[in-house]
Amino acid sequence: MSRTSGRTDEGRGRLGSVLSGLAVALGCVLFLGGFAWGAIEYQPYTVPTESMVPTIKAGDRILAQRIDGGDVERGDVIVFKQKSWGDMLLVKRVVAVGGDTVACCTNGKLTVNGKQIDEPYLAKGQAAESTQIPTVEVPKDRLFLLGDERSGSLDSTAHLTEAFNGTVARSAVKGRVDAIAWPMNGMLARPTGFEKLGGISSPGPLRLVLTAIVVGAVLVLGGAAYGPIATRLSRRGRTRTELAGAA
Repeated sequence: MSRTSGRTDEGRGRLGSVLSGLAVALGCVLFLGGFAWGAIEYQPYTVPTESMVPTIKAGDRILAQRIDGGDVERGDVIVFKQKSWGDMLLVKRVVAVGGDTVACCTNGKLTVNGKQIDEPYLAKGQAAESTQIPTVEVPKDRLFLLGDERSGSLDSTAHLTEAFNGTVARSAVKGRVDAIAWPMNGMLARPTGFEKLGGISSPGPLRLVLTAIVVGAVLVLGGAAYGPIATRLSRRGRTRTELAGAA
């Protein structure tokens, strides 16, 4: 009886070690794979101005999914670089795309293709635009951009006299903002006010990336802790068996 019990304890110890090793190995794959996936999909940026308040403040650290400009939809917050706008990385919101007609304001709201757009991301009580926007037809493959801080944002309204009516080429897009990483405000809300005009973008894989990293970390830490515990329990079991046999 005692020899059989001893072998059982020893077997449990080996099984614990195997499970511990598997957990650590799987955790490393998920943890490192999550970071690698995130590095491929996302680029961090620091926002330089207050033009996107209250959605994003100056100095906030954002995560922008690397996408092709052709994938940008109305309502997206994008990172872009336009030479005539200072040739620096800027962050604005897309309110109209090629083929759209945009104007402001009707009943205090922005209109796109004649439809009034609800914009809950604006500060409470803020008008859709501080000055009148003339009717602008957005050229093909270009974007009409506004900052969420409409009274002081140097956006498409400040460049209406330029070629293409102040619009920006889709090719200027560097990424679509998914989340504010610091301070940790989380994922940006989806701009549902533009759904009446067609589809809006879906969030990128950031939640899956973070889940993989967190689960991987838990498995690594849990597996590393479980191995020694299982071995210690196995030794205690063998010791009790040996003492019982000696008695």
